[in-house]
Amino acid sequence: MNIIDELAWRGAVNQMSDEEGLRQLTEEKSVSLYCGVDPTGDSMHIGHLIPFMMLKRFQLAGHHPYIVLGVGTGAIGDPSGRKTERQLQSLEKIQANGEKLKAQFIHLFGEDSNISIVNNYDWLSKIDLLGFLRDYGKLFSVNVMLSKEVVASRLEAGISFTEFTYQILQSVDFDHLFTANDVQLQIGGADQWGNITAGIDMIRRIHGPEAKAFALTIPLMLKADGTKFGKTAGGAIWLDPEKTSPFEFYQFWLNQDDADVVKYLKYFTFLSKEEIDSLAAAVEKEPEKRLAQRRLAEEVTTFVHSAAALKEAQHITEALYHGSIADLSCGELEQAFGKMPTVTVSADEKNVVDWLVDSAICKSKRQAREDVQNGAITINGNKITSLDEIVVPHKNSGGKFVIVRKGKKNYTLARIE
Repeated sequence: MNIIDELAWRGAVNQMSDEEGLRQLTEEKSVSLYCGVDPTGDSMHIGHLIPFMMLKRFQLAGHHPYIVLGVGTGAIGDPSGRKTERQLQSLEKIQANGEKLKAQFIHLFGEDSNISIVNNYDWLSKIDLLGFLRDYGKLFSVNVMLSKEVVASRLEAGISFTEFTYQILQSVDFDHLFTANDVQLQIGGADQWGNITAGIDMIRRIHGPEAKAFALTIPLMLKADGTKFGKTAGGAIWLDPEKTSPFEFYQFWLNQDDADVVKYLKYFTFLSKEEIDSLAAAVEKEPEKRLAQRRLAEEVTTFVHSAAALKEAQHITEALYHGSIADLSCGELEQAFGKMPTVTVSADEKNVVDWLVDSAICKSKRQAREDVQNGAITINGNKITSLDEIVVPHKNSGGKFVIVRKGKKNYTLARIE
């Protein structure tokens, strides 16, 4: 299957500048293409991941992806998708973020000859003001720039000259890669269409109207209920395991709605059409088994983290919902309970009744006694039945945690001072 046909089947194409020309190009040769990201934060979240999954598909199809770390453009600020001016960060902070994103890309794409990671600061920082105005500014019509959706949407609230020039800088990126590395295709999110096509226009003004440069954008990802994909009550789902643990990451995918799961299998996994069609049939016939959600969670967690991280996430899931937490490691306890309700307790040994009251898990000693006698209290995976039980840290926590469950689902993590 041609890569363009595959992307279309996966529902991953929003717009293309010249579908027939791009299809022919990808059939004739290995194409160099790029996608950029500005390192305004120190980690990508799963919303950022969407266009880079498409880049990965091109890589697997034998094409050569370039990833542009936008340290240069990040110093300016992309107005796309924003209603107000972006708060400028220091160059040092943006460069530090860039190094962290680079490590994430190396993990996702591997280190081989069929992937290049470049930094647009390397060429943008060499352009002086007069050179920028003479060599590039003359190629852009203010009237056309104002008509681009990304700018037009900001005119009422106001947009600075700095952010107004962002599309010129992104166009310079495309021309630089086109000239130096024969990069002929730029991909990005749907909100990048205006910036990408501005780059194509500039390339043709510089190199002639027959210059072969193409644009491909990815649809805005929405859930079946129309809400934005990738957010939870706790915020964004990050690729950095320190921000979103592999267990939380795995649970996010495992809990997707039946109405969305097949779409996400197409977007976020490298499963074949036959495998996805089979899982889609399972959603229709046996939705209670959640086979599609389970496979989605397995595939994406392995891709973003590792097979070992997936195994750990599954172990935690099994312990929480089907077994006991008594055998979880310290790291697994941190993942499982780090963002659950937390209290701080002293290291003093106390009987369970006093401990439950002092930790504010129970409001009174009477309630604590009743909860214990009714079998409602589980500590460190063990049901407590004796009022004289002494509370000690979880055996694998290094003396740091006590894990309390009240009822069937109400967990509390007690951190020991």
